[in-house]
Amino acid sequence: MASETALLSGKPCITAGCGNTSRLQCPTCIKLSIQGSYFCSQECFKGNWNAHKEVHKKERINQQLNTRTYNPWPGYMFTGKLRPHPLSQPRTVPDHIGRPDYADHSEGYPASEMAVKGSTQIKCLPAEDIEGLRVACRLGREVLDIAAAMVKPGVTTDDIDEAVHKACVERNCYPSPLNYHKFPKSCCTSVNEVICHGIPDKRPMEDGDIMNVDITVYHNGFHGDLNETFFVGNVDEKSKELVAVTHKCLQLAIDEVRPGVRYREMGDIIQKHAQAHKYSVVRTYCGHGIHRLFHTAPSVPHYAKNKATGVMKPGHAFTIEPMICEGSWRDDTWPDNWTAVTQDGKRSAQFEHTLLVTETGCEVLTARREKNGQPHFLDQM
Repeated sequence: MASETALLSGKPCITAGCGNTSRLQCPTCIKLSIQGSYFCSQECFKGNWNAHKEVHKKERINQQLNTRTYNPWPGYMFTGKLRPHPLSQPRTVPDHIGRPDYADHSEGYPASEMAVKGSTQIKCLPAEDIEGLRVACRLGREVLDIAAAMVKPGVTTDDIDEAVHKACVERNCYPSPLNYHKFPKSCCTSVNEVICHGIPDKRPMEDGDIMNVDITVYHNGFHGDLNETFFVGNVDEKSKELVAVTHKCLQLAIDEVRPGVRYREMGDIIQKHAQAHKYSVVRTYCGHGIHRLFHTAPSVPHYAKNKATGVMKPGHAFTIEPMICEGSWRDDTWPDNWTAVTQDGKRSAQFEHTLLVTETGCEVLTARREKNGQPHFLDQM
């Protein structure tokens, strides 16, 4: 059925001899970024279907050919087997949805965040801020669960991004990654050797991949941040172990979150478990404070003997998000200035939660809802 996104567009119906003003646009053409394809009615759309669907076939073939020959960075030496694929057109967020200060900035500059960059002062959130953060995290969890249900061979990471974007808008949320320092998409999808910050593109997921989906939503002034690593189809035992150990690293760290604990201790806990299984811990990226700001104090490194400052107090909100690697912890960045990959091309996995320190321990604000029916790697072990 045609979509009414072109309502009152003033464009003519493409049906031969019709001449009426269009009211509808083909939804498949919208998804394939085919321009035009306007119709005046469902009857005109259905009457043209047999001929019109050939346009879709030709465009899909062209896109497949473009994907095979796509090489945006001639001469760049990739560390692993993964390659970039073309990106879809930018997605937009309706004006009625509240947005962070970088959303409409030409360079994606987060002015409020940068104003306190370098400060080690950790904010203790008042009760109303805690409730606002709690709601944002709950909505972020809902969005990630929608993405999780789509993970299977043949689905593209851009398909995931499209679903995430739509789910955010339906919940009156702004997808926090979108235009943050000019990041072009609404979530991060990090496949195989990608450590973090993978940009969703037209690459179909393949049987045996592992893929992390990182979601942050901005709702009523607060960001909620979480991610999980998923199995795509039939994954080898080696990759399953990597993902399981990564998840356990996060859980062990969370178990020790309480008032009086030093933030630097999280890295000792995580690295001890990772090294016991002969894995390494990424050092370039770390957990962070989060509330009205996407990234702020404290810094929460995941490796041992780090120099993080600060002691946990009730009202502190932050993420722990260990990135664990099969081989070396050292990373490289693709020329897109975002996609972080392992230097040796071996696989990496990650899990993340947003946490709130309470009087006696912590609340996992982005925790999975019991029996929500969505896939989880533990169900596939």
